[in-house]
Amino acid sequence: MKRIFITGLALLAMFQTRAQNVPTDSTSYKSKKLNLEEVNLVSSYYKQDGNNSAVTGGIGSEHLTDIANTIDVKLVKYGETGIRHTFDIEAGIDHYTSASSDMIDLSANSSASSSDNRFYPSLTYLRENEEKGRTLGIGVSSSTEFDYQSFGGNISFSQKTKDRNGEFTAKFQTFIDQLKLIMPVELRPPGQEGNDSANRNTFAGTLSYSQVINKNLQIMLVGDVISQKGYLSLPFHRVYFEDGSVHQEKMPDTRLKIPLGIRASYFFGDNIIIRTYYRYYNDDWSLKAHTADLEIPVKLTQAFSVSPFYRYYTQTGTKYFKPHGEHTAADEYYTSNYDLSKFDSSFFGMGMKFTPLNGIFGLKHWNTLEIRYGHYTRTTNMTSDIISINIKYK
Repeated sequence: MKRIFITGLALLAMFQTRAQNVPTDSTSYKSKKLNLEEVNLVSSYYKQDGNNSAVTGGIGSEHLTDIANTIDVKLVKYGETGIRHTFDIEAGIDHYTSASSDMIDLSANSSASSSDNRFYPSLTYLRENEEKGRTLGIGVSSSTEFDYQSFGGNISFSQKTKDRNGEFTAKFQTFIDQLKLIMPVELRPPGQEGNDSANRNTFAGTLSYSQVINKNLQIMLVGDVISQKGYLSLPFHRVYFEDGSVHQEKMPDTRLKIPLGIRASYFFGDNIIIRTYYRYYNDDWSLKAHTADLEIPVKLTQAFSVSPFYRYYTQTGTKYFKPHGEHTAADEYYTSNYDLSKFDSSFFGMGMKFTPLNGIFGLKHWNTLEIRYGHYTRTTNMTSDIISINIKYK
């Protein structure tokens, strides 16, 4: 199987020449030309296993691997009036293999659906008036894979308080998606592939407020309202009824989600930070969830720090979920997707950050190397592992 894997090391030399022309201390220098300010190169590998595949009706292998690579480039210039203009360009590509997707055709040992690539570029523009503490933003994005195409757009506004210790932000996003309706092979009309298409639209509004309480404590409050309309099922998910008959997953064509969160960071001197996060989630599919997150970055030396983290998540499950073989013809909507079931999960791991004085491998402006590993467990007997590498130029 061909795998795509790009790391930041392959691109170090590309940006190193440009680095020679950037002032070491840019805080007092406001260039009127478009300059490269920051580059992030991220590669990750994800692997999961479980035995509750929705493709085969809530039973069967959930084995999946995903290799993801992104490059994020930030360009900055100042206008004649002192306005800061930031252009953030990001592009990513994933390559994944999925045992469950391979079972869309139960008779196939290996099919086209067993692996796929996803490409997702985005562009964001920010216009910041530093004197007034006001920022306007606009962005576009897309995501493309074999059976899915998404186009997104967003606008944002933020305003700092007069003392610069607080900031209010409002953001609106929309995603216009089109799905190929790839049905399980046995449910397709005779002589037809069953690959019609359907639309799904998502609209999301976010309000947040951050505040510096004192020199040690910072908090942020976040609230979202997310509305979805269109084809919200997944067309290749099977559902087996009590009588043994097989059906295509059927869900409502609207969904309203309301997450509310609070984030806090407490600084113990210069070497220890406690970062906490809590979120409550509720939607009109009767799914309720709580998330609690803790991360403690600790600087061990001037150039090295570690960040142990833990996240606990619990959800009630949607009223439309039942396990394999428990739905009946009396059910208006039905799914055996365990992502919509009742479960608890834990995600824990460690991050390590290197910031050598002379840069990574002696390349001064490539000043940060971060490695993170996390292990995920869920009470539905699904487990996963992810490792990521981030190299930063600044």
